[in-house]
Amino acid sequence: MSGVTCRGVTARYNGVPVLAGIDLDVAAGEWLVVVGPNGAGKTTLLRALAGVIPAGGDIMLGDRRLGEMRRREVAARVAVVPQTPVVPDGLAVFDYVMLGRTPYIPYWGMEGPSDRDRVTSVLARLDLEEYSRRPVSSLSGGERQRAVLARALAQDASILLLDEPTTALDLGHQQQVLELVDGLRHEVGLVVISALHDLTFAAQFGDRVILLVGGEVAAEGRPERVLQAEVVSQHFGATVEVVEGRDGPLVLPVRR
Repeated sequence: MSGVTCRGVTARYNGVPVLAGIDLDVAAGEWLVVVGPNGAGKTTLLRALAGVIPAGGDIMLGDRRLGEMRRREVAARVAVVPQTPVVPDGLAVFDYVMLGRTPYIPYWGMEGPSDRDRVTSVLARLDLEEYSRRPVSSLSGGERQRAVLARALAQDASILLLDEPTTALDLGHQQQVLELVDGLRHEVGLVVISALHDLTFAAQFGDRVILLVGGEVAAEGRPERVLQAEVVSQHFGATVEVVEGRDGPLVLPVRR
């Protein structure tokens, strides 16, 4: 399985520096959560790792340098759940999730029984079977977000990049999605790198947390080391209380 290594990764947006020399090592089966205030560079980092924006420095996906890989090769290794996915109008959920199988279908070819079986299995795991023939555009925000995750999981990539994957979900489906991802990364050794606003979820599901501030890593380590009340207060401008929970720290906002 592929790990991810970054050395001195930089990126710009409209000519303005956004990432300033990021170093990362993420092993197969590890979940790294990226947190930080708005504008810190979280989404830019994920987009750089996916190869969809130019980036300086070195990004290695397993034993391959990202800059030397063809787009189809990258798609076979990296699946992305963006914060604001583009969904083709009128496309049914089943067909949308089938797009995740594109790296394995020959040019000008058609999907086979194994591709259809994989899509059916993923839809079942995300409680989307009953929506399979409905247009994605007709789904609620939470249902649509699960369809986007289903497409990524159908890709069978070894690296999963999640940009705020629970934003449109109610609490029950937030837990369902994160626990599903957690189970899969243990089952098949997925690398998971996610940006999360919810610091409690970051603490409960991340093996490690990095705090980005101004495009630089301000803190890195186990959740209990990074997500301390004084650190959150300093970088997020929030007053919080951090208490020990069953599965990790609970970061609770409190009135000033």
